[in-house]
Amino acid sequence: MKAVGLQAKKPVWSSIHDDASLRMSTPFLAFLSLVYRGGIYLRLKAYRRKLIREQALPGFVISVGNLTAGGTGKTPAVITLAKWAVGQGYRTAILSRGYGGRKQKRPLAVSDGSSILEDASVTGDEPYLMAGAVPGVPVVVFKNRYRAGLCAKKWFGTDIFLLDDGYQHLHLERDLNIALVDANNPFGNGHLLPWGPLREPIGELKRADAVVLTRYKQGDAAGGTEAFLTKRFPKMPLFQANHRPKEVIFTNASEPRPPEFLRFKRVAAFAGIAHPEVFKKTLENLGAEVVAFREFSDHHPYTSGDIRSLIQMKRDAGASFLLTTEKDWVRISDISPAGLDLAYLIIEFAFSTNGERFFQMIRDGLEKR
Repeated sequence: MKAVGLQAKKPVWSSIHDDASLRMSTPFLAFLSLVYRGGIYLRLKAYRRKLIREQALPGFVISVGNLTAGGTGKTPAVITLAKWAVGQGYRTAILSRGYGGRKQKRPLAVSDGSSILEDASVTGDEPYLMAGAVPGVPVVVFKNRYRAGLCAKKWFGTDIFLLDDGYQHLHLERDLNIALVDANNPFGNGHLLPWGPLREPIGELKRADAVVLTRYKQGDAAGGTEAFLTKRFPKMPLFQANHRPKEVIFTNASEPRPPEFLRFKRVAAFAGIAHPEVFKKTLENLGAEVVAFREFSDHHPYTSGDIRSLIQMKRDAGASFLLTTEKDWVRISDISPAGLDLAYLIIEFAFSTNGERFFQMIRDGLEKR
């Protein structure tokens, strides 16, 4: 049976950002991109000339971010770093902007390291997900990550601050600046927002202390990205990592299933992430028969109507169950009807070959400080 495809309710910008061809909207988007470039130039110049001062937290700051508008897997990477840091005995906290949550007037503790204190509608999906994924690591959200960090220090005695999505947060000094780059689709069509996915020009990767190529698999695309970065930034440490399926969680069952469980299963899947097609491809690579798939925009605020339409999509396609991402489940858990036959896939971040060298880089930085 041919897979059923339902269109998202909002524009899927990933398709525009990956398209290098000319459209009717291209002149308008190019103009906006030019204006955006001017703003970025002035902002970077102000920081470099110290017209705007950076602020330093009382601890070791590791920033994890990227040049593009989503899609590099920052959340699993931050979770992996947090698990490593707390495993080494460091009092660690994650600082996040809390995108998608309610606007806060002051820093908010999503978790204290042992209990989750707020729900996803308040905190945003990613901070809530991180709070549940890393026991022992508090998560604090606020637009001003310096103030969030000071609160984390006061409340939890934090030694290591993990700055989630912090590459563009120039207001805060960092000891290690980590840039994630999708090995297979590094810069989309190469243009700045909104014409392309770039938040900053590619040359600004020079600010990074290291680049991690995510979703890295041997092949022409990944090899080409690695060769480009090696030539453009010859002194930049490069690392390879992948986002691999860890387990399938059914919301009405107590035991997780291995990813192999999806093999030959007829599933109706949906995703509201930066690149929904990557999730669909992951399911297909696991051997699932994706008989229906619906894309939503990143951080889509799901409604009860959305859930009803997804249930109908599953029925129409004759699927065994609904399947989504962990981040999407966070956003629909409060509105999903009891007994809904739905599962979500947990993805973990893991270095491919040189992970120990990456963590040694962090140890060296801690020793120097």
